[in-house]
Amino acid sequence: MRLFRVLSVFLLFFVLVGCGSKFKTYNGPEVTRIAVYKEARTMYLMHNNEVLEKYDFALGFEPVGRKQVEGDGKTPEGNYFIDRRNPNSRFHLSLGISYPNANDVEVARALGMPPGGDIFIHGTPKRFRNSDDDWTWGCIAVKDREMEQIYAMVKNGTVISIYP
Repeated sequence: MRLFRVLSVFLLFFVLVGCGSKFKTYNGPEVTRIAVYKEARTMYLMHNNEVLEKYDFALGFEPVGRKQVEGDGKTPEGNYFIDRRNPNSRFHLSLGISYPNANDVEVARALGMPPGGDIFIHGTPKRFRNSDDDWTWGCIAVKDREMEQIYAMVKNGTVISIYP
């Protein structure tokens, strides 16, 4: 009887620990594209022409216009792809966006400035969770629980289209 109790406690512990993990699994249709609409603050995870999930988000602190140079607080516009994952992000979890591309580098060079980089889809730190303001340096920020779902669903190489 004592062995049964000990095993039950261990089983309960592992079930509870597993439920608290930020790493989720996903077994649904493949996310073939991410569509981001900056003005509407809406992001869609798509399987071909079918919407799988919809999220609201915060943007860079200067949300209007396309990112051109490092530090401008703008979010890029155009077609990119998810090129990296950060499971240890200071913003919970994050997926890297392949900014800058060759055109972005050329535009920044013409302005005599670096294009910047490190643009991600990521979670939201506590100090911004109740804010309606745009606060990132050009990234796309969703709620942490949403980021867990996005992180599980989206693979590296997935196309992301960012519209004005």
